[in-house]
Amino acid sequence: MKALLSKAPGGPETLTLTEAADPVATRGQVVVRVKACAINYPDVLIIEDRYQFKPPRPFAPGGEIAGIVDHVGEGVSGFQPGDRVIAMVGHNGLAEQVAVDAARLYRLPEGRSFAEGAALLLTYATTIHALLDRGRLAAGHRLLVLGAAGGVGLAAIELGKAFGATVVAAVSSEEKAAAARDAGADEAIVYGRAPFDKDQSKALAERFKAAGGKAGFDVIYDPVGGDYAEPALRAIGWEGRYLVVGFPAGIPKLPLNLTLLKSCDVCGVFWGAFAARDPQANAAHVDHLFRLWEEGRIAPRVTETYPLERGGEAIAKMAARGAIGKLVVTIDD
Repeated sequence: MKALLSKAPGGPETLTLTEAADPVATRGQVVVRVKACAINYPDVLIIEDRYQFKPPRPFAPGGEIAGIVDHVGEGVSGFQPGDRVIAMVGHNGLAEQVAVDAARLYRLPEGRSFAEGAALLLTYATTIHALLDRGRLAAGHRLLVLGAAGGVGLAAIELGKAFGATVVAAVSSEEKAAAARDAGADEAIVYGRAPFDKDQSKALAERFKAAGGKAGFDVIYDPVGGDYAEPALRAIGWEGRYLVVGFPAGIPKLPLNLTLLKSCDVCGVFWGAFAARDPQANAAHVDHLFRLWEEGRIAPRVTETYPLERGGEAIAKMAARGAIGKLVVTIDD
């Protein structure tokens, strides 16, 4: 099979398209013929050895796939060759085939494309866990979403609206603001490009405060980090929840006196660990997502597709924070 492999730490330019051994399904596994693989920020980190997990090389990046079951291993029930499925695989998704634990598979609904299916799980499952379990979001709350035009950002807008919140989207361009409004945001704020000096940080905090109103935001969803974090935290309301989702702009240093003054919580969101520790709760969330998808209340936004040989370009665009919605690599037989 063909695979886009990382053979040494480095950026997307170091990936090589090459022939690799076909995977074999061990007990409890299936082999999936990959039809689509979504690109996410962990793909930027994993090939540079900056992610939490460091698989042995050579490996292919790509943790979120959709495809067709090719064959099943011993002990697998409920799936058979020909089934359309989606799965989180962690890595090795940028290949023509991948071996997956059957417990990680979900059926791709009829009428949904492989590209849509590949774009669903990571962003929406992370976000529903963040908003409901960590953020305790409820109808009538005010939600601020940073990086709101990316995959997780658009998911946060859609889910925030589905759960009855007023959603303010913060983005870095007018094009991204339009995407956020299209996803249902009630208001969009266009911020400048970090780094910020003290005056710029204060000015952004005032813009966030104005959007949050006198009571401030009940929940802040931050998949960006960096210099955007402190201005957002200054706009949080009494006993609000600040959700730490990711750091493409850098790991921020927050002044903890703000948490005391607002009696607020800073909450880490690690969906992968949550799913492993509480698979039943995660499965319930995924079922909820499928219902919302069927009802048309959420819809993965695949804005660009790439062939396998150009998968590195998709990762480079993600690294440059240029993506709107989801970037997906499609793989044809």
